Amino acid sequence: MQQSRLFTILPEHVSTPDGMAIDNEGNLILACPNYADPTLPGCILKIDEHKRIRKWVDVPVSEETGHAFPMGIAFGPDGDLYICDNQGWSGAPELVFKGRILRLRIRDDRVVNTTVVAHGMEHPNGMRIHRDQLYVTHSMLSPVKDPSGLLVSCVYRFGLDDENIAITNTLEDPNILTTFLTHNLEIQYGADGIEFDKAGNLYVGNFGDGAVHKITFRDNGTVKENTVWAKDPQQLKSTDGMIIDAEGNIYIADFCANAVAKVAPNGTVTRIAQSPDSDGLNGELDQPGEPIIWRGKLIVTCFDLVTGPQMVNTQHEMPATLAELDPR
Repeated sequence: MQQSRLFTILPEHVSTPDGMAIDNEGNLILACPNYADPTLPGCILKIDEHKRIRKWVDVPVSEETGHAFPMGIAFGPDGDLYICDNQGWSGAPELVFKGRILRLRIRDDRVVNTTVVAHGMEHPNGMRIHRDQLYVTHSMLSPVKDPSGLLVSCVYRFGLDDENIAITNTLEDPNILTTFLTHNLEIQYGADGIEFDKAGNLYVGNFGDGAVHKITFRDNGTVKENTVWAKDPQQLKSTDGMIIDAEGNIYIADFCANAVAKVAPNGTVTRIAQSPDSDGLNGELDQPGEPIIWRGKLIVTCFDLVTGPQMVNTQHEMPATLAELDPR
């Protein structure tokens, strides 16, 4: 396994980094929900090729809750930024089912237009845009009571121009593409990382099961099959954010194990880096949340917040960090 390195230390107005994307100028864009310090506004950072970091925008807060917590992000074909505003992850009871999908038009470092694509969501998390449609992992559908007693989660699919869709977090929602059950009773947390391959197949990480599902489609866009495609408990404990490279390898943040795994195109899982509990200041993987391939390196956000018996991480520390690896 390789040793991760420090990519950068983040400024003091960031306590929790999460989702990433690359803009049309090649800058690295970072979403910061800042769950570790709710006094800090949820914001979006821009990192240029020289690793210069600046706050791009604060994410417009919900008029109802006064908060915004940006997690997964993706750019649309027109340059608008789509955001998973995961209010419920904050743990505040009054914010459960207040999550939103936002579309921001940003010009000259200002948000000039905000569209609420969907609202009322329990746990919007990861996001990808594919063929002019928006795919969002929804990590919990608590109102849905499966006969097994297991957690149900799902992927929602929206049109890029959808507005003000009211989500019920039940199987009655017409935008649900496919659902998942999480079988690991110790970690009842579902759909998280999301990615497409060149052929248009969808891959979704079932966090608690440490499994990657492969979803294939019929010609009319409906789901043909949703199966567990990759799973190896010795190499991959949990599946947070993921990214695919040009050869079809998928890199996955193993949130629980402070590790990153690679899944080859044949579904073989290999852990490529792992760190002990740390503050991340020497480049350790301090609870990795999402990877992205940027300028030839695998950049990984260090979420560094969740603790418990299933986690290597034991506490939150400041400053927040990003780590890097070689994608190999």
